[in-house]
Amino acid sequence: MNRKIVLPAFLLCLTLVLCSCDDKSQESAKPTAPRPSAAADSAPPNFPPDSGPPPSIDAERTMQSIKDVVKFGARPIGSANHAKLEKYILDHLQGDDVESDSFIADTPAGKLPVRNIIAKYPGTKDGIIVIAGHYDTNYPLRDTAYVGANDGGSTTAILLEFARQLRGKKRDGYSVWLVWTDAEEAIDHWTATDSVYGTRHLAQKWQADGTAKKIKAFILEDMIGDADLDVVKDGNSTPWLEQALYEAATRLADQSHFFTYSNTISDDHVPFRDIGVPVVDIIDIDYGYQNVFHHSPQDTVDKLSTNSLQIIGSTTLEMVRMLDQMEPLPPK
Repeated sequence: MNRKIVLPAFLLCLTLVLCSCDDKSQESAKPTAPRPSAAADSAPPNFPPDSGPPPSIDAERTMQSIKDVVKFGARPIGSANHAKLEKYILDHLQGDDVESDSFIADTPAGKLPVRNIIAKYPGTKDGIIVIAGHYDTNYPLRDTAYVGANDGGSTTAILLEFARQLRGKKRDGYSVWLVWTDAEEAIDHWTATDSVYGTRHLAQKWQADGTAKKIKAFILEDMIGDADLDVVKDGNSTPWLEQALYEAATRLADQSHFFTYSNTISDDHVPFRDIGVPVVDIIDIDYGYQNVFHHSPQDTVDKLSTNSLQIIGSTTLEMVRMLDQMEPLPPK
């Protein structure tokens, strides 16, 4: 069922005023104009031929990882549960090339520890594809029953599944770095300075040390487990990377779950976009009827599906395979 609701202009404006709560979307109501096709933006890049078996992940195993994660309860930065989750992630990355980007963030709640976790899987080509997703949960809901199964849990788990897919295999392509980003959530209220603490710090660090110049694509995953999967076309993403994402989904016959609506999303990809890195945000920002499950105790495992996890996991890996084979990549 199409759940998009067309609002008169004055009601939409009123909604935006009344709903200016902590939200990654820069528009708090879903825009009403559906996206006609991925090819309508501009001439598509020179994609490689569709060949070879389609990639896949173990979606059941990924769902079990989500269940493991939510058992910790709320996982905001600075909490004991957050520390337990850090250990859980690192325990599942034993033997991999892992480093941390740790620092103390100045927040409305004072100084809080932040730790981005980075796992590196080398390839034969010169360059890096980053796949990222946040593992912290909403800070204002830290003392509630909130567990963030989708918002925080799903991305934590799918990155662990990507690590399983990459581990021990020779990559005939770019190196892939998986980044569990921290402190994505606002401490008080979502603003440019009270949000995405982890990626703001990491983007500055990688710009300073030259790593950013090597990044061919920054692929962000966020809120990707929704059983009613509907990935937004994001105005803050790089157009040619969104075209690559849609092409990957089309090759897997999953394009109906992508780009039926547009929005402009403020998320962990924006700091990298701002330093010139090509970025794409794979996010279903409409979680439940009129987004009722987002940032609420209703964000629980029963709202998710293995089918959605499989679609996102397979599409991401197909997109990576396409990027590995594209010569040359479009300019940044």
